[in-house]
Amino acid sequence: MAARGGGKEPPDPVWQNRLLSEWVRKELRCQKLHTQYGVNPLHRVHVITKKPMSWHDNIEEPADAKFLNLIHHAALEPTKKYSEPQTESQEIGWNTTPLIQVDRTDCRLYFPRRRTDITKCCHGARGGAV
Repeated sequence: MAARGGGKEPPDPVWQNRLLSEWVRKELRCQKLHTQYGVNPLHRVHVITKKPMSWHDNIEEPADAKFLNLIHHAALEPTKKYSEPQTESQEIGWNTTPLIQVDRTDCRLYFPRRRTDITKCCHGARGGAV
């Protein structure tokens, strides 16, 4: 009786080279070489504190205006970044301006807090016993 898997011969080196070359060709087809890097405006920037005694952190360098504008634009809220909502969930609450002007003399729409004899005793009882 023959042993398990004992009848296999080692693969042909020509066949192995052909598979390897096809594999490398497919990988090279999908790879891209990136030489220009930038900041993703949609990703939040994490600030790392500097070491107070390091010499390279204390060197004054001129600020790059384009980079600063990009960082400030990324930190804005969506209503200031875009002219219209980008997602369905942003549509809720996108328009924050009131439909009518608030008239503080109109008692139908404006309900200020009022102090009466009943509320005066409740306000005085907050700090201690009644």
